[in-house]
Amino acid sequence: MKKLKISTAQFENKNGDKNYNLSVIEKLAKKAADEGSDVIAFHECSITAYTFAMKLSKQEMLDIAEFIPKGESILKLTEIAAKCNITILAGLFEKDENDHLYKSYVCVDKTGLLAKYRKLHPFINPHLTPGDSYCVFDLHGWKCGILICYDNNVIENVRATTLLGAQIIFMPHVTMCTPSTRPGAGFVDPELWKNREADPTSLRMEFESMKGRGWLMKWLPARAYDNGIYVVFSNPIGMDDDQLKNGHSMILDPFGDILAECTSFDDGFVTATLTPEKLTQAGGYRYIKARRPDLYKNIIGKDHQPEQKVVWLIGGKK
Repeated sequence: MKKLKISTAQFENKNGDKNYNLSVIEKLAKKAADEGSDVIAFHECSITAYTFAMKLSKQEMLDIAEFIPKGESILKLTEIAAKCNITILAGLFEKDENDHLYKSYVCVDKTGLLAKYRKLHPFINPHLTPGDSYCVFDLHGWKCGILICYDNNVIENVRATTLLGAQIIFMPHVTMCTPSTRPGAGFVDPELWKNREADPTSLRMEFESMKGRGWLMKWLPARAYDNGIYVVFSNPIGMDDDQLKNGHSMILDPFGDILAECTSFDDGFVTATLTPEKLTQAGGYRYIKARRPDLYKNIIGKDHQPEQKVVWLIGGKK
């Protein structure tokens, strides 16, 4: 297995404007390829945008969703991948022939679709159907998995994807800077974004607080460390509909260390080189081999009725 050079991106998307969002994806993909990257990953719903879907009817969702792999966005991603000679991962809303809707994330190279994953725990719109399977696929000689946003907070999903063979897990998000029961959580004032050039310090303090990066650092390194995997985290920067997002796209190694992180307010990406040696050097490799499933297989697998309670706020009101 050879070293792999991966980029993770962040950009400010536009609601439902696929042409614009794909143009940014193309610009960043070309730049990453020119700098030697083999792969570039973008955030959840990077093709369509995300938060605005909270307000859409089922018909409006169907209008923006696409068939995969025959939809125009997959064809465009394939064209970009071929032109730039780079593998691209990006997200969008998917529909099927029975008008079921999914939150999907795809991996595309110059030959077309390599992998598709449907979010297991979608909640931005009540008409979305949960996915029903994990996704592990080959990419440049590495085994890769995909888990979208909230899927990663249910830790069994990360372990299951790892046990299926994933050495890299792509974790596209649209997250942080929203209210929750967690102390320190909350929206970040969009006025700070508008004033970011004159007063970058106030915005950065909010982005790096428990509203943003501080919360991320409580769990994201643990997912990499406990499972002995590389994590490719992608998140938008700027306004996603009426919510401000703080970016901080990053790549972590199997030790849970950050290899590269986006720290600017700009559309951009960072790149890291993944080496196979760390996969077996990291503690997670030993921990997985030391497991005693005879002790807990009936506990983890016992019947359970899923309860997903997520309160989304619009403009600070329920």
